[in-house]
Amino acid sequence: MAGTNFNRHNLFEDAQCLLVAPLIFAFAILLLREAGLLTGGTVGIAFLIHYLSGWAMGSVLFVVNLPFYALAVRSMGKAFTLKTFLSVSLLALYTELLPQLVEVHSLHRSFAALMGGFLAGISLLMLIRHKASLGGLGILVVHWQNTRGWRAGKLQMAADCLILAAAAFIRDPWSVVLSIIGALALNLVIAVNHKAGRYMGT
Repeated sequence: MAGTNFNRHNLFEDAQCLLVAPLIFAFAILLLREAGLLTGGTVGIAFLIHYLSGWAMGSVLFVVNLPFYALAVRSMGKAFTLKTFLSVSLLALYTELLPQLVEVHSLHRSFAALMGGFLAGISLLMLIRHKASLGGLGILVVHWQNTRGWRAGKLQMAADCLILAAAAFIRDPWSVVLSIIGALALNLVIAVNHKAGRYMGT
């Protein structure tokens, strides 16, 4: 159809996504951390490091993502990389800021797993539609798909399985089960709501 440029996101729309999507994901992190859970992807790696070391989650998130930006430029382009860098930086900031704004007195762990997964999925869906991400393993698997022909979805699933399996060494079995449920909730949001060519705003 002619005039497809009318469907592209403008600068204001991209800006609100880059400001809001990381905030939503940071709230998911808050729920998961309060419940002693984690998730997959680079955020899951940051959770593992955070639980093992006690280092600030936001700082770990920012540092863990640094090696992946060079790959992002090569595989996804400069605009995607800039948006991703801004998203990750804001996520790191929000992750440290939110505990000062929100105090959780009671939280059901099963609810935290599901809602944390749903919120994380919504956040990632927003970023995908604005041609951005939260960096890390998502960039790496896309790079391998582009350069080696390996399926990004399968690679991401394998990486998430390894991260959640590693959690078994530092978290109790029920925490691992709940974390897996949360990761499934995240992926369900993406699988159901992200279909190539369906969304006209990209």
